[in-house]
Amino acid sequence: MKFTKIPQDTFKNIQLNAGILLSNFDPKTASVEDGGILGATSGGVSFNATPSYKDMGEDIDNCPKNTKELKKLESMDIKMSGTFATVTAKTAQMLTAHADIDASDASHIVPRTDIKDEDFADLWWVGDYSDENGEQNGGFCAIHMMNSLSTGGFKIQSGDKEKGKFAFEFTAHFSIADQTKVPFEMYVKAGTAEA
Repeated sequence: MKFTKIPQDTFKNIQLNAGILLSNFDPKTASVEDGGILGATSGGVSFNATPSYKDMGEDIDNCPKNTKELKKLESMDIKMSGTFATVTAKTAQMLTAHADIDASDASHIVPRTDIKDEDFADLWWVGDYSDENGEQNGGFCAIHMMNSLSTGGFKIQSGDKEKGKFAFEFTAHFSIADQTKVPFEMYVKAGTAEA
């Protein structure tokens, strides 16, 4: 059959497994430190970067709808969501969005009404990629969200004879300091054979 085929390099271009959420990641070294992993997840992670456009010609007589020269980006909604299966005081603080860890009791998280600049943080999702995915030279897909803030609230779902689940939603934010910079970027790097 002429059209029942897949590309010959298909298995070199597949993202594998659930990936991990990190507070920092260097794509040049692709090294991961245990302390940088935010927590174990359940059910995978979802990322969406959804643009909203304005058709500048929509109210102009005789102008075709969706004329490419008149299409303008109005905004971009950038979100990462999923469910944590583990929680620490630091993760709970992050999920609460604007909260502090009590200096006299590191187990005490205190929400506040004001949002501070330090509440916004980088967030990375990194997952295995390609048919070469060894410990040293493995390929990866990475999504870097900038100025991310928990916008889904702090949630826990417990259950009889079940593990607690902590649903999350983080939103990336633009900055007044660099208004044209879209607050996310991606890396898709194929792996190479291990030495």
